[in-house]
This record gives sequence, structure tokens and C-alpha cells, in this order.
Amino acid sequence: MLGWFAAANDYATDAAQRSLLFLDVIRQRGNAYREHAAETAPHVLEFKCELVMDGRKLDRPVNYALVHIVPPADVQISQTARPFVIVDPRAGHGPGIGGFKAESEIGMAMRAGHPCYFVGFLPEPMPGQTIADVARAEAEFLAEVIRRHPQADGKPCVIGNCQAGWAVMMLAAIRPELFGPIIIAGSPLSYWDGVRGKYPMRYSGGLLGGSWLTALTSDLGGGKFDGAWLVQNFESQNPANTYWTKQYNLYSKIDTEAERYLGFERWWGGHVNLNAEEIQFIVDELFVGNKLAAGGIKTADGTVVDLRAIRSPIVVFCSKGDNVTPPQQALGWILDLYDNVDQIRSYGQTIVYTVHDDVGHLGIFVSAGIARKQYSEFSDNIDLIDTLPPGIYEATFTKRSADEASPDLVSGDWVMRCEARTLDDIRAMGGNDGEDERRFAAAAHISETNLALYRTYMQPLVRACINPMMAEWMRQMHPLRLQYELFSDANPLMAPVKAAAERARQERKPVKSDNPFLALQEKMSQQIVAGFDMWRDATEKMAERTFLAVYGSPALQAACGIESDNSQRSLRKAPRSPLHQQLVDKRIGELRAQITTGGLREAMVRAALYIGMARQSADERGFETIRRMRLASTDHQKLTLAQFKQMVREQFFMLLIDEEASLSAIPSLLPAEAEARQTALAAIQEVASASGNLTGEAAERMKRIVTLFDGGKPRLAKVEMRAQANN
Repeated sequence: MLGWFAAANDYATDAAQRSLLFLDVIRQRGNAYREHAAETAPHVLEFKCELVMDGRKLDRPVNYALVHIVPPADVQISQTARPFVIVDPRAGHGPGIGGFKAESEIGMAMRAGHPCYFVGFLPEPMPGQTIADVARAEAEFLAEVIRRHPQADGKPCVIGNCQAGWAVMMLAAIRPELFGPIIIAGSPLSYWDGVRGKYPMRYSGGLLGGSWLTALTSDLGGGKFDGAWLVQNFESQNPANTYWTKQYNLYSKIDTEAERYLGFERWWGGHVNLNAEEIQFIVDELFVGNKLAAGGIKTADGTVVDLRAIRSPIVVFCSKGDNVTPPQQALGWILDLYDNVDQIRSYGQTIVYTVHDDVGHLGIFVSAGIARKQYSEFSDNIDLIDTLPPGIYEATFTKRSADEASPDLVSGDWVMRCEARTLDDIRAMGGNDGEDERRFAAAAHISETNLALYRTYMQPLVRACINPMMAEWMRQMHPLRLQYELFSDANPLMAPVKAAAERARQERKPVKSDNPFLALQEKMSQQIVAGFDMWRDATEKMAERTFLAVYGSPALQAACGIESDNSQRSLRKAPRSPLHQQLVDKRIGELRAQITTGGLREAMVRAALYIGMARQSADERGFETIRRMRLASTDHQKLTLAQFKQMVREQFFMLLIDEEASLSAIPSLLPAEAEARQTALAAIQEVASASGNLTGEAAERMKRIVTLFDGGKPRLAKVEMRAQANN
């Protein structure tokens, strides 16, 4: 009995101290929020930065800016490495999440030797600023980055996080010449897609009656849309974490968790505004209208935004655990644009995707583990991605082991491999059927109708009633902002908290881990989380059933002019261009004529591709072998990365068009000197076997290449190419 009494007394002391310390951390959070909001250009970048371009000074001013990230003293930047440009999302929060900590997108890119730039924004938009203005500004930013790095072996790699992903893709479709590889992380591009029973955020637009509510919110804000509403929308997707887990995790680990919690909250509470025109475009054209992949968006001069016009490799990073941008929304646009892999190749497009099993939406950007693995590998192997032959690939990551083949060719703790895939692999992830497509099309039509009604009958009255003072008052009274203000030193009732918490720290007596009341506390927490999850699941099921029932009504669909025989995805399939096929046919003819043109380099690339096509994958070790050979070459005519990429694509297409003719032509491309042939053959074998010994069809193909290079004598000159490269 006395033992239980002592345990209860210890727990009560610990709980009281934790409560005071918890309240003090919440007070510090409120103070940090106020200090952050008072800054002219608030951000959460971990790194020093210097302003390069201020978007407010452009002909069409915007609240965006380009900054150069100053590398830490222990980081060596290569002048020939392509720069990385990280674009943060303007989705309610302030900028900086791409460089939130040392192990981040920016941190990993700099460790790989790349110069880094960051595109951020101020809390308030410029008057009249539009999405088109932002795109023009970002184009000027990229042009400036290119100008500053004339020695770079490639155009900038651009990372678009979350909502910045679709903005980057739109710009790349309009100005493809500005881009190197594009990485879109947690970025929605196909907004209707998903699977039933999971992540119902896609139903929100239809359940709210469309985008009229967006227009109303902007009008109540005096022409500005408060980003806190977007943050609240994110929070509503996981009520257990919003209302309990996040706070409980701090409370239960108050002695160790405060710094991490405050750092994250500094970003999470940094709300920013958008102009009414900006958010209305986003909701109407993207979230509800889903017009991007289908080519339904046009610029002011009438140019159609066609994602097939992008000429840079596209890397899509998504997660099955992302409740904001599930894999279907991140990858479904591929099915909207293309019917098969051959169509992807016909546009010269390279798409690489990787799907994480469980990380959440925010984890894609802030997780140190994700940075050390995915972003580190992307940064180390960005040139490999840039030179991949057109097609669709899945990037896989294998933990580096002690018995790894060619370990000296692996730069990090993981081995990245790009494995060829087809559109069936994307379809296998699930998606909409024809009935679902008609439902979302009906929701989009209803949205347009409701918005027109609002603008005609309600908007003039709302705007007449709102003045700037009222709009600002409503922004300040938003629940998400108010919670920071109330628990800060601005509230006189919080005055005693600091002193009480300091005393609690001095007298701190943490309870032992085996205390039964601590176990009871954990059990109660689990029950609370389970209750929130049950409530979330019930509301999500109700939301899905309501959406399916209302917008699945044949009468409603008929009233919206939607035909019942539309097949799957036909409502948003991008139109085909007859001119494109004519250009493809012309290019095929040109490549056929060039099959017998070239020399030793063309023969080597063609042979290496022929062997590699048997494996249906590209390994970073093979590319690293090629890179070292290029660097070790004393040939003054050695290829640049862009020239090498062009040669790879041409030789790859020749093999696709007529494999037998392409192989038969190899001997005519080779020099007469036997030693040069043997050296080239040794190099091909070294590249082909860098990831392991050749077996099966790849080995048979290697034998044929030996025959073509060596006149039927399967012998190889012993050339220490790797040692030469390392020296």
C-alpha cells in the first residue's frame, strides 16, 4: 500500500512540474510567433543566405525573392556542378521548409557539392499579383542562376515542394529551356485521383459546393485569402495529432522535446496571405477543375500549358502515407497525358518516381531520415537521372552492404537504381473508374455554377460591407492565430508562468519509467488517440458516401451535361496532336539515316545501352564509372554532360527503331587499330559489370558486343580504367 502511495506522490510531483514546463514552452511558442511575424522577411532557413533578386522590383512586382545559400565552412562547392534551386510552397505557411535543418534538401545538395539557391516569399502579396506574375518572376530567377554559373555542367535542378510542384511544372512547360532535372516532392498534379476509403481531402471541394466559399473568404479578407485557413484544412485531416498527439508528445517528453517542438511551430505558425486572384485560380483551375494535366489551362497570350512540352527529367517523390497528396494524385497525370511508354519516349520525356511506404506529407520535407536517404541520393545522382534514356522508371534504394559490388563507386549509404516501368505499374496503385470521373466532373460544373451565382448576387453586398480594418480584425481573430497570441507574454495572465516554470526546472524530479501511473497515462493517451481516429474514420466515411451519392446522381450529371457513357479518364484526357506524330515520323527517318554515322564514342554508347537494356535498369555505379572515365580523359574534345546526354538519347532511339541494323553498323564505326578497339571494349565491360557480374541475357549481349568489336575473338585487353580514373 505504501508503495502505491509513494508512486502516486512521485507521479503527482512529476505531472505538476511537467504541466508548468509545458505551459512555459507554449508561452515561448507564442512569443516566437509574435517575433517571427514582426520580421520583414520571416523564414525558417537553417542556413545563411544572401539576396540575389527581389521580386518586388520587377516590372510585374511579386512578393517572391531569390536568395543564394551560403555554404557552411566545412562544405566544398564545385564550380562545375549544376546549381540546385529549391522552391518552397506558398500553401499557408511561410518559407524555409526546404532548408529547415542541416539534413534537408538544401543541406544534402550542398554536401554533394552543388551551389544552392532558394525561392521564398514575404507574408503579404503585392497588389494585383497573380499566379502568372509569380511564374514570370521565377523564370527570371532561373535565368539569373544560369547566368551566375556559366561553367556548370547542366541546367539547374529545381525542387518544387508541395504546392510549388505544380507551379514549377507549369513554368517548365512554358519555359523548358530554363530547367535541368525537376524534383516534385509531395506535389499534387492530378487532383481528382485517389482510392476509395482513404484520404478524402479530394472530396472537400464538392462537399462545400465548390469554389464560391474561396471567393467569399477572400472578400471577407478584403481581397486577400488568409493562409491560416489552408493550415487549418491540413490540420483537420488528422484531428488526433492536431488536438492531442502533438501536445501530448511535448508534455510527456518535456525535458527533451521543447527545442524540436518550438522549431517546428515557428514554421507551422508562420501564416502568409494570398491575393484573391491567386487562390481563386488555384482552386478553380487545379483543385476543383483539375485542368492542368488535361491541357485546360492557358496563359494570358493563349499558350496552352502542356506538360508534355517539358524537356527535363521529372522526379516524382510521393508516399502511401501522405494524406494530402497520395500517390494517385502525384502520379495520375502521367495516365492523363500518355497511353503507353512509347508515347512518353516520343516526347523525349524521362519520368522517375519513388513511392515511400509510410512517411506523412510533412515528413517528405522535414524528415532527417528522408533527407539522408532520398534527397542525398537524388543530389549525388542527379546527372544520372538527367542522362537516362526517355521512358518511365522507379527509383529504388538498397542499403549499402559490406559485400557490395564495386563499393568505391557508391558515394553514400544507399545504392540508387532506376528500374524501367510501364503505365500498368501506375495503374496498379489504384485510381478512379468512369463513374468516379463523372462525379468529379459534375462537382466541377456545380462549382462553376455556384461561383457565378455568388459573384452575381452576394459578392457586391459582401464587398460593400467589408473595410480594411474589419478584414484585418478577422485575420487576427482566426483561431490558429489566436492560440499563439493568448499563450504569449502579450497576455497578462501568462506573467507568472515563466517564474513558476523556472522553479520547476530547478526542483525537477522526473518520475521513474516503471511508475504504474505513468503507464496509466500512456494508456489513456492511446485511448484518446483511438477515439479521435474513430471519429475521423466515421466522418471520412460519411464524407465519401455523401459525395458519391450526391454527385453520382444520374439526374444531376445529366443537368450538368455529362454523358453517362464516358469511359475512364476520358473526361480529362489530354488531346492528341497530329502534328506531333508527323514530327516523330520525321525524326525516326532522320535517326535511321544516322545509324551508320559516327565513330568510336557512338559505338561504345550504343553497345553499353544494348547490354543495359537487358537489365531494364540503370545503376549509379555504372554511371559513376562513365563519369570517372570522362574526368580522366585527356582528350580535348571530350563530351560535356549535355553532349553525352544527347548522344545517349540518339543511340537509344536508334536501338528502339531498328536494333539489328544499329548493331550491325557498329563495326563500321570502329577504328582500324586493334588496341583502340580493345581499350573501348574493356571500358564497356567495366561499365556493364560495375553493379555486378553479367548474367543471363545481359551476358549473352556482352558476347555479341565482343564479337562485333573483336571480330569474333572473345578476348579483352587488360586496361586498368578505374585505377586511371582514381589517379
